[in-house]
Formats: sequence, C-alpha cells, structure tokens
Amino acid sequence: MASQRLKRGMRGAFTASAIIAMVSTSPAPALAQPPAQNSDSDAVKKYKDLSAQAEQVNEELNKAKDDKDARQAELDKANADMAAANQAKTQAAATEEQFRGQVDQLSTASFQGARFNKLSALLTGTSPEDFLDRSTALNVLATDNNKALTELSSAVTTAADAERKAADAAKRATEARDAAAKLQADIEARKKDLDAQINQVKAAAQKLTQGEKNSLIGPADNGVYIGPPGAAGTAMNAALSMRGQPYVWGGAAPGGFDCSGLTSWAYKQAGVSLPRSSRAQYGVGRSVGRNELIAGDLIFYGGSAGSIHHVAMYIGNGMIVHASTSGVPVKTATIDGGGKDYFGAKRIVG
Repeated sequence: MASQRLKRGMRGAFTASAIIAMVSTSPAPALAQPPAQNSDSDAVKKYKDLSAQAEQVNEELNKAKDDKDARQAELDKANADMAAANQAKTQAAATEEQFRGQVDQLSTASFQGARFNKLSALLTGTSPEDFLDRSTALNVLATDNNKALTELSSAVTTAADAERKAADAAKRATEARDAAAKLQADIEARKKDLDAQINQVKAAAQKLTQGEKNSLIGPADNGVYIGPPGAAGTAMNAALSMRGQPYVWGGAAPGGFDCSGLTSWAYKQAGVSLPRSSRAQYGVGRSVGRNELIAGDLIFYGGSAGSIHHVAMYIGNGMIVHASTSGVPVKTATIDGGGKDYFGAKRIVG
C-alpha cells in the first residue's frame, strides 16, 4: 500500500513539474517529438520525395512573385520620377520664357545704343541732380538685367536637368515593365509546374494507409510557450496560434500555410512586413549564430542563400514552429526537425 501511495505521489510530482516546465519562459514541449523515421514505407518515401519537389517549385514561384513585386515598385517609382521631372520641365520652360523676354528687351535697348553705366549718365546728364537720377535709374536697369540673365540661365539649366531625369525615368520604367512582364510569364510557367507536381503528391497521398499518414504527422504539441515582449514575441505567439492549420502550397493566411507564408503572416500580425519567399526573407534582418538564437528569430535551411528551401521560427529551447510539408499541419519540432541542412538565422527585429 505504501508503495502504491509512493508511486501516486511520484506521478503527481512529475505532473506538477511538467506543467511548470510548460509555462516557463524557456519551456520544453509538452510532447516529445518523434525520432527520425528510418523505416518509412516505400509509399511514404515516395510521398516525401514528391512533396519536397513540390516545395522546391513552390519556393521558386514565391521568389518569382517577390521579384515581380520589386520590379513593380521600381516601375511605380520610375513613373513618379518621370511625372515629377516633366512637371519641373514645364515650370522651367515657363520661367525661361518669362526671363528670356526681359533679357531680349534689355539686349535690344543695349543694341540701340543704351549704355548701362555711370559714365553714360555723366555724359548725357544736364546737371548734378539729373546725373544722380539717371545713375540711379541705370543702376536699377543693370541690376534687373543681371537678375534676368541669372534667372534665365538657371531656368535653362533646370529644364535641361529635368529633360535628362525624365529620359532616365522613362528608360527605367521601360526596363521595369519589360522585366515584370517576363517575370509574369515565369510565374505562370512555374504555377503550371507546381499544379502538376501537386497532382502527383495528391495521387501519392491516396496510396498511404491511415497509419502511414499518422506516422507522417507525428504527435501534436499543444504546450504553452512564452515569447519575449515586443514584435518578436507577438509574431511567435501568432505562429503558435496556427498550430494544426494545414500545409497549403502558396498559403499565407489562416486556413493554410506554406513555410514562408506562416512566417510572413506571423510577423504581419506584429506590424512587420516580410517578403513572401523564404529566400527573400533571408535578406531581412541581421544574421545571428546558432548559439545566439532567441524566440522570434527565423531559421533557414538550404545549401546556400540561393538554394534556401525552408524557413521556420525559433521558439526557444532548441524548438521551432513551422509549416513543414504537405500532409503535416503547422506544428513544433526540434531545429533539426526543420531539416538537416541548417543554413543560418536572422533576427528580424531588435
């Protein structure tokens, strides 16, 4: 009897300590992640291979969309620059016309014998008072002439500069428009490839037994994780709130996510905008070492920056939350559970 009470007491102590660990600031997951599967059936292996291929195409599609958005931004800026340059050109032309008239009048007067200096006032004056009056008037005319020449020169320079800027903006707009059109064609081709790949994945999924599907998903982890204050913690909590949501290629909202769709959506809830693809997200923030990770950091997987194929969010204690692959809902995992080809990490805020 005493032995049974001791066992119950030990179970109670274990349960209490597990709950405390779950709600600590650096908690362990409520359920341990399954060990690496070394005995997948042929059907599961084929499914994983096809899913990985589809994810690669999906990443290329997302990157192409990011590139097109960047080109569209370039096009919008070029058009705005061209409009501003044309407006400046019109204004400069009006100013040039105004002062050119004044310069022409003063030049005509000079050509007809007018002399804009004090010597001419002295030679033509009939008295000291007349000299002073003529001298003052001629000084005013000379000043006006210099001002008109200066304003005319400035207007001509401004007009020429505006002409150059308008031409440059028009060239940039044409290049951006052509690049965007090419990327749109690329997007359509990649979307077609992805649709074909998805159909193969769906066909492979139909050949899986329920046991194989359950093995693929693994156990759920509904443990409580406490993120840091600020945007990183808000993003982490948002990502964790999507646990159980299905993996959807191209998904970036509740109802279905792919890997970069989850991280971009999560940070959007914190008021931080991220690009759509994992490769483009790697270009945001600052790099941090694996031993420096804090909750909210993004972890990237791939052989190089140009071959990144997956992104996850670090949540502490060597754990991540991510949308991993087709057939597996958004869930937590160990860092290595996101892939064996850890490439690097970025701190998005802070």
